Amino acid sequence: MATIKDIARMSGVSIATVSRVLNRDPKLSVSVETRERIYRAAEQLRYKPKHRILPYDRGRNAAERMFAVLTAVSLDGEEEDPYFAYIRRGIVRRIGELGLGQPRWFRRDQQDEIDFAALDGLIAVGTFDTEDLEARMPPGTPLVLVNQLGDSGRCDSVKLDFRQAMEDALSHLLGLGHVKIGLIDGCEKEFVLDPGLSEGRRIHDDRRVHFERFLRERELYHPEFVATGDWRSSGGYEAMLRLLALPDRPTACFVSSDPMAIGALRALRERGVKVPEGMAVIGFNDIEVSAFVEPPLTTVKVYPEEVGRAAVGLLMDRFEGREVPQRVVIGTKLVVRESCGAAINK
Repeated sequence: MATIKDIARMSGVSIATVSRVLNRDPKLSVSVETRERIYRAAEQLRYKPKHRILPYDRGRNAAERMFAVLTAVSLDGEEEDPYFAYIRRGIVRRIGELGLGQPRWFRRDQQDEIDFAALDGLIAVGTFDTEDLEARMPPGTPLVLVNQLGDSGRCDSVKLDFRQAMEDALSHLLGLGHVKIGLIDGCEKEFVLDPGLSEGRRIHDDRRVHFERFLRERELYHPEFVATGDWRSSGGYEAMLRLLALPDRPTACFVSSDPMAIGALRALRERGVKVPEGMAVIGFNDIEVSAFVEPPLTTVKVYPEEVGRAAVGLLMDRFEGREVPQRVVIGTKLVVRESCGAAINK
């Protein structure tokens, strides 16, 4: 079993610093980066504290709160697509600014290790069975959903403005003269958390929903132009190959993540399809490498650190007594580069 000494060795700090960080000492002054490094080490080592935190009490000081962050994405997944790593950074930085105690971090496969009864609040990042999470937590304990594809409406939530993002991207392609537009997406439209669930419990990827809605309204939707794969670059590569094999293929494609879009660009290059002449491509996220691929990738810029910060703000509001659920929508921006064939943003 991992010890504080193991965490200190991995994170490069003293045992005393690790102890005070893990015990949420409000008088400790360390950088956000140090706190993040310690919690990453604790997560990787699967550290379990020996003491039990006091149960939920609305009257306690915010710095004494015990809350957790449950993420659907592994550390390897964060390295593959840094979107969720930036959400993590936003959470950690906002916690430091507000003087909250540092949370424990759990991945999806560690969900059964969480002592839900001991929590003052939970931030769930990614897609989970919301009803299951609510059932595990004591009544009235705050739950903040981040990037949840579907929710009950009883919880606070933070998500991107996917509707506006898709309208900006697709309107841009239509303005360039494209009427045969494809989609490469990272999950099925009707993603079912449990095959036994009823139709009413199905959830949807918002990008795909708004892609279909926008094009159907203009009688331009072609279901055969939609290809799915995993969220990695290899998934985008394989999905683009399937689109290119169609006898009548799209002339432009929206790809639901930049890593997938980079894989799609490789598939186009290998098949001798010029970008943007033979296929215009728009990605999603605006990760750093997107500006340096060939051709530079037009993409929807998102603000994941702001998503993380907003989630902490909602939780803090709950600690201060707010009872009405709130939903925060974070805006996006289309960044135009050479892969779509239009003028470059200045």
